Amino acid sequence: MQASNADADVLSTPGHLIGLAARGFARLSEARLKPLGFGVGHLPVLVALETGRADTQRDLARFAQIQQPPMAQMLARMERDGLIRRTPDPDDGRSSRIALTQLALARLPEAIATLFQGNRDAMAGFTDEEIAQFVALLDRLIANLDRLAGAT
Repeated sequence: MQASNADADVLSTPGHLIGLAARGFARLSEARLKPLGFGVGHLPVLVALETGRADTQRDLARFAQIQQPPMAQMLARMERDGLIRRTPDPDDGRSSRIALTQLALARLPEAIATLFQGNRDAMAGFTDEEIAQFVALLDRLIANLDRLAGAT
């Protein structure tokens, strides 16, 4: 069975190609982070907690742009794996504050270095100018997608 021109064209759209690239980056990152005890899905949580941008499940879900139930599951796994600890929220007895453990803090610099190296490896053959342009174009695309998502 031969693909039609329309089928071939759909496989060359930015959306499809970006999806392939995103899955490729995720596979690469997952493989390189696993020995450190992290998953690629942990990254937004680790960054938000390490930088102080969020410290509750609700705020972490908002920061990571995922729904509360998957965030709750991820946090439970991270707590089980010794990456985070929860303490009662002094302002809201129904909530808890979340912080990175010493284990996570100790491993985080190597994880970040690993991710930067993965990006360098994936962008091999691109000039610094091409990388900067690519990042700027992706930023614009993401802004457009966020705007369109807000309109629906």
